[in-house]
Amino acid sequence: MKVQVADRWPPGHIRTPGYLRGKIGEVERSCGPFNNPEQNAYRLPADSRELIRVRFTMAEIWGADAERPDDILEAEIYSHWLTPLD
Repeated sequence: MKVQVADRWPPGHIRTPGYLRGKIGEVERSCGPFNNPEQNAYRLPADSRELIRVRFTMAEIWGADAERPDDILEAEIYSHWLTPLD
């Protein structure tokens, strides 16, 4: 399934890499539920969120500047940052 990473820049402790925000990737697998680190960082009661491993091509991340466009990067991103595209 294809997903797009949310392109938001909220203040505070965010675990979603800036260079992946707004990018489209393919779900590789679910890693299961974990406490939301964005809440844990402030000692707030943390909601359980699904952690998803997403696969991106270098072409998607870096565009024309990608030295090896077909190489991949996998990142684990919490589900509330992902929008399904399929």
